[in-house]
Amino acid sequence: MAPASCALCQNAKAILKRPKTGQQICKDCFFLVFETEVHHTITTADLFKPGDRVAIGASGGKDSTVLAYVMKTLNERYNYGLELYLLSIDEGITGYRDDSLETVKRNQQQYDMPLKILSYEELYGWTMDAIVSEIGKKNNCTFCGVFRRQALDRGASALNVDHIVTGHNADDIAETVLMNIMRGDIARLGRCTLICTQGEDTIKRSKPFKYAYEKEIVMYAYFKKLDYFSTECIYSPDAYRGHARTFLKDLEAARPSAIIDIIHSGEAFEIREDVKATQKQQQTCKRCGYMSSNDLCKACVLLEGLERGMANSVITDRARKNLDAMGPVPDNLRTIPHFRSPLPAVSIQPPPEKLDKSILEFRTGE
Repeated sequence: MAPASCALCQNAKAILKRPKTGQQICKDCFFLVFETEVHHTITTADLFKPGDRVAIGASGGKDSTVLAYVMKTLNERYNYGLELYLLSIDEGITGYRDDSLETVKRNQQQYDMPLKILSYEELYGWTMDAIVSEIGKKNNCTFCGVFRRQALDRGASALNVDHIVTGHNADDIAETVLMNIMRGDIARLGRCTLICTQGEDTIKRSKPFKYAYEKEIVMYAYFKKLDYFSTECIYSPDAYRGHARTFLKDLEAARPSAIIDIIHSGEAFEIREDVKATQKQQQTCKRCGYMSSNDLCKACVLLEGLERGMANSVITDRARKNLDAMGPVPDNLRTIPHFRSPLPAVSIQPPPEKLDKSILEFRTGE
């Protein structure tokens, strides 16, 4: 059977079937429609204004690599007027993050964007390798998630940017909706589908890929021959999110629209006023100045638990009581530097003027 013609241009032969819509289209039309949908997401949500300094959360993985490429493309095509930066967080995971950061450094050269790397060790005095050796693999994602979120804000503050964009895609958001339902986490369920969030003392953060399917991001990276790192975090197989991901993939196999349907359902959730009244008000951490719903932010509680040798007992909401029972905080306790937003700009790594062609060869994932 001869290949079908592209459903959009009717001229070229279709070489792929969009997971999101089922359309059979050619490669060029896929690139255009994918980029146009992201542009529509950005403009509909009014995410940026001319002159914004935007940090792209760059891990070297497929999502952040495609995000950097598409943001640069759309910024030039539609004259957004943005100053784009790459911001990477080094969690300190040997054999994973150190390798992926090499990809980010190549992306810096390929996309001609300044790069800032901030490490857990620099900020918290601990790497994830050290944390896992202390607590094991059961709850390590809790530490990493809390530390990473604050590290991104602190890195963005150091860059003196107005906005952080991350590569969270439609699959990620649908998984989060499912996780919050399964955990009964009402507070997060009310905001997990927001395309843009901003705390009182934190930098604006948004998800331009909110409606982009993970499979289409992979296809885009493959056909564009983008350079990305594809290995999964060595500490994530036991993460709770994995159960939601498996369930979502089963739903998608039976009904491809399930991902977007779950997001729209999450957007339609309305929290009752009496439930909203029970939610804690945001304040600032008394120790580090970062946003918190308690006297101490979660990162400070987790770090204190690590420093005092009782990290496994600070995972739950009773964490503060467990620490208080140990008595006064030692004077020599390591703490997180005080958060101020924005901080004065710091030096970053500018793209080199001359590139070594040998390191710009793209990996196709084959």
